[in-house]
Amino acid sequence: MHKLTAIIPTGNEIHNIEAVIASVDFADEILVVDSLSTDGTFEKAQELATKVIRRDYQYSASQKNWAIPQAKYEWILLVDADERVTPELKAEILDILKNPDPKTVAYSIGRINNFMGERVHYSGWRNDKVIRLFKRDFCKYEDKHVHAEIIADGDIGHLNHKFIHYSYTTFDKYIEKMNRYATWQAKDYDQKTGRLTPYHFVVKPFWGFFKHYIIQSGFRDGVVGLTIGYVQGYVVYMRYVKLWLLRRGRE
Repeated sequence: MHKLTAIIPTGNEIHNIEAVIASVDFADEILVVDSLSTDGTFEKAQELATKVIRRDYQYSASQKNWAIPQAKYEWILLVDADERVTPELKAEILDILKNPDPKTVAYSIGRINNFMGERVHYSGWRNDKVIRLFKRDFCKYEDKHVHAEIIADGDIGHLNHKFIHYSYTTFDKYIEKMNRYATWQAKDYDQKTGRLTPYHFVVKPFWGFFKHYIIQSGFRDGVVGLTIGYVQGYVVYMRYVKLWLLRRGRE
């Protein structure tokens, strides 16, 4: 059996920290990467995890790439604080670690998303998956501020079982999070976006809503799906507003 390090990035996650650590209690090392929490997350993690390291937060990929080389074991399971490893997923991971395919350096894992107290079945979140089980020395995150993916030097497999993902605490906090994402995306898009036009401020936000609500059947998720579609359009609009401000030095 190959040994496993579970990495958990945190930042003021006192409402999640105990449950997420409990869900990875099968790991040989539990490494919490704390972004200078002020709500007791750091202290609670010290009680429950194998090791806790701290660093001022810049953006997600930077934080994770800093933490990955500090894992004690070659195989890493990276779990966000708002995710949970189910018993079925745990069993599948342990089965892989008994005899890993030598060519496979990473595995993607699907997510069952919950939003506003409801499970999301459609709305573009149905086939959500992320690379989270990987070999330390063969993988790193691309240098993006938002939605960075793992770059793997080798084959990538896929697990059959999924994380449970609770991306929502309150609606106000979710909007705050989306505003932060829009700010970070503005920085990512600055180099690849030309002159801003009504296309960016009108067409692309409308497409964001239309894609999630109509094409990806968000209407089948009721009010939750309508809200997801609206927020997706809003985030696209705010991305370009913040890019417009960034280029004028008015952040």
